[in-house]
Amino acid sequence: MSKLSGKCALVTGGGSGIGLAVARSFLHEGARVAITGRDEGKLRRAAEALAGGDYLSYHAADVADPQQVQQLVQHVTQRFGALDILVNNAGVNIKQRRVRELTTEAWQLLLRANLDGAFYCIQAVLPQMLERHTGLIINISSIAGKRANPLGGAAYVASKFGLSGLGICLAAEEQDSGIRVSTIYPGEVDTPILEVRPQPVTPEQRQQILKPEDVAAAVLFVATLPPHVNVPELVIKPTSQVYI
Repeated sequence: MSKLSGKCALVTGGGSGIGLAVARSFLHEGARVAITGRDEGKLRRAAEALAGGDYLSYHAADVADPQQVQQLVQHVTQRFGALDILVNNAGVNIKQRRVRELTTEAWQLLLRANLDGAFYCIQAVLPQMLERHTGLIINISSIAGKRANPLGGAAYVASKFGLSGLGICLAAEEQDSGIRVSTIYPGEVDTPILEVRPQPVTPEQRQQILKPEDVAAAVLFVATLPPHVNVPELVIKPTSQVYI
C-alpha cells in the first residue's frame, strides 16, 4: 500500500523546483495533490509533466492575497475533500538584496510572499484540521532562517526567520490538537530562484548543491511518519556547504 494513500495535500509554489518535486513524490505515494502558484501557464505545464490524472489538481493563486488563499482552499476541498497536509513552499527573492539597496516595496514583497503567504495558508487550512483533530503543516524555510547571512539578503533572511518562529509557535499552541508542524531548512538548492542571485551560479556550483528531489525526499520522510511522531525542525544541506 502506498504511504500516502487516502491523503490530500496542498503544495504552494508547486509549478517548479522543490514544490514540483514534492508534488511528484506525494503522487507516487498515492496522495491526491493540489499545486498552486501565481503563473497558471507554469502550473498547467507542471500538471502535464506530473501526469497525475484524477489525483492532481492545479489552481492559480497569489498566496500573498488572503482572499485568493481562501478561494484556493475552498476549491481544493471541494475537489478532493479535507486537507491532510499543507506544504508551504512558495517563496521569492530578488537581486538587490543588500540593506542599502532594499526599497520599501521590495521588503514588503519578500515578507508578503515568504511569510504572510504561509500564514494565510495556515489560517485557511487550520480550522478543518482542528475539526478533524489531525493534520500536518510543513514549512519550507531555508538555512537562511537559521543562520543569517548576506547571501540570502536581509529581507529574505527576515522572512525565513519569521517563518521559523511562526511554525514553532503554532506547534506549541496545537500540540494537544493533533496538528503537527515541521519546518525544513534547505541549504543551497538548484532551483529557478538561483536566477536572481546577485552573482551568477556556475555550472560547477550547481552540480555540488542540493537538487529539488533531495528536499522532496526530506519532506516525504516527514509526511509519512505516523501521527504520534513529529519532526519539529530538519536541516538538509549540500555536503560542500558549511553550516556554522
